[in-house]
Amino acid sequence: MNFRRRQRRDIDIDITPLIDVVFLLLIFFMVTTTFSRHAELKIDLPKASSAQQDNRKQVQIAIDAKGNFFIDGHPLVNNRPETLISALRDVVKENKDQPVIISADAMTPHQAVVTAMDAAARLGLTRLSIATTRSGNGSN
Repeated sequence: MNFRRRQRRDIDIDITPLIDVVFLLLIFFMVTTTFSRHAELKIDLPKASSAQQDNRKQVQIAIDAKGNFFIDGHPLVNNRPETLISALRDVVKENKDQPVIISADAMTPHQAVVTAMDAAARLGLTRLSIATTRSGNGSN
C-alpha cells in the first residue's frame, strides 16, 4: 500500500483562445446576418373566399404585340395617349365605376401597358385589372 500523498498540481486553464474564438464567431454572425427590410409602401390586398361575377358592362382594352390599341374589339386610328383617352371617354361616358380590363400580348412593349393604365387613371377609372392566362405545363 502506498500511503504517500500525491502532490497537488494547480491546473491552469488558459481561456484567452476561447475568448478569441467567441469573438470571431460573434463577428462572423454579425457579418453574415441578413437584416429584414421593411417596405416603404404597405399594401393590404383584399381577400375573397369565392369568385363573384360582375354583371355590369366591362371595358376591354386590348393591346397587340406591336402596341396597337383596341377598345372593345375596335381598333384606334393611332397609338397616341390622347386618342386612347378620347376613345375611353366615349365608351365609359359618366360611369367612373365601370371595370376596365387590359389584355396585352406577352410581347407587347411595356410602355403600351403603362399608357393604357395612365389613360384610365386620367379619366378617374379606379376599377382596373390586367387579364392573364394560365400557362400550360411543358408546352411552348
